[in-house]
Amino acid sequence: MVQNQVNDDNVDNLDFEHGCDVDKDMGMSGDEDEIPLDSKKRKKRVVTSRSPWWDHFHKFYCEKDKVQKVRCKYCSREIKADPKVHGTRPLKNHFESYKNKPHEVSTNQARLSFQSVRLGEREAPLVNWRFDQERIREALSYMLVVDELPFKTVENPGFRHFMFVACPMFSIPSRRTITKDIFHMYVNERAKLKLFIKNHAQRVCITTDTWTSIQKVNYMCLTAHFIDDDWNLHKRILNFCPIIGHKSEEISKGVEKCLLEWSIDRIFTINVDNASSNDGAMVYLKKKLENWGHNILGGKYVHMRCMAHIINLVVQDGLKGKDEHEAISRIRGAVRYVRNSPVRYKKFQKCAEFIETKKLLSLDVPTRWNSTYLMLEAATCLKRAFDTYEDIDLAYKTDLSKKPFDGVPIESDWDRAKLLLKFLKHFYNLTLCISGSSYVTSNIVFHEICEVDLLLKRWLNSKNVELSEMAKK
Repeated sequence: MVQNQVNDDNVDNLDFEHGCDVDKDMGMSGDEDEIPLDSKKRKKRVVTSRSPWWDHFHKFYCEKDKVQKVRCKYCSREIKADPKVHGTRPLKNHFESYKNKPHEVSTNQARLSFQSVRLGEREAPLVNWRFDQERIREALSYMLVVDELPFKTVENPGFRHFMFVACPMFSIPSRRTITKDIFHMYVNERAKLKLFIKNHAQRVCITTDTWTSIQKVNYMCLTAHFIDDDWNLHKRILNFCPIIGHKSEEISKGVEKCLLEWSIDRIFTINVDNASSNDGAMVYLKKKLENWGHNILGGKYVHMRCMAHIINLVVQDGLKGKDEHEAISRIRGAVRYVRNSPVRYKKFQKCAEFIETKKLLSLDVPTRWNSTYLMLEAATCLKRAFDTYEDIDLAYKTDLSKKPFDGVPIESDWDRAKLLLKFLKHFYNLTLCISGSSYVTSNIVFHEICEVDLLLKRWLNSKNVELSEMAKK
């Protein structure tokens, strides 16, 4: 039975917080002579119901009988339940005699039940189940973190209704409480990971990433890559924090602080972007690692430049040509024009009905060339749809001729885009290959770069003048 149960016949000043509004929310229609307690004069101090039996009943005041009553959540039976007169004995007797209640009130007795079938499994295992308030709270915190849900989810009416139906005995924590639970879970997991790295990681490789958000806030993310005693590759984010700026001093101090907090001194390599500020930061970190006494070969190979960032610089430089820039700008303008209006986009979809492609129009981010590649790839597949759309939308050519647009894409623009796609495809695939985090990439970088070098040499000797000129860039 429930522990710490309040004396059934001596319950004082229990509040009737649900009232008739709960009946309305749960789809139950009350009698006409029932009035909500909210209409009465509110007490200055609200005392919550301490007995768990109240959780299975809706409370209301019956005007006809001039008495406080409750309605069972499972069979809708009405019972007199004035706390000062009747106590909780009638509630307890009714609940224990009702056979179709969803769960037993007793939380100590284990029950056999079939567990839900998990992804990839065919059969549901038979498990020994016992209601555990703390374990459910931990599972709730885990769900919010893994599914990236906001903390206010616990206050949403739909979620609270679901938990009421699925597990009425579970006391849903508040938003503030669940925030504390998640922070406590973070502290525990951080301690476990710190101990695991200390005991199972021989050397740790660190990757850094710094950027500025649209709110003009500078951030830095540090990730650890290491192999455990069983030769399993691990990737763990150690720190995600705002920094003052992208200067070498801020970056080096931020990395040093993170390594000290995690007690990591056995560093193999530190991977940073190919920027001058990072060069100064690495000079400082090399000295620190040397002082810690765990540097390999005097830190000669500790500084690793991000290959994906180098590829990004190469491609961005190749896209700066006048012809390439104008072609991309006009195609980008056409895509933006169509996507800016739901009516236009619907017309465009009708124009593309008979084109055999699953590509959808996507607008690029000018500073990210891979998004430009994906935009051009989709737009060239839907070129015929753009030609048809130009005939049915009279404002298409007129609006694109005005600023900030550069005009309607012409045939040479589409030809230039196809040539760019042929060029960008190899760099796009190379970036995906060397950016993987679930496998080792250091052993494949050299071979991939050699293949790109051979490809560019073949294009230099190509009879296609435009392709040869692009390879020179």
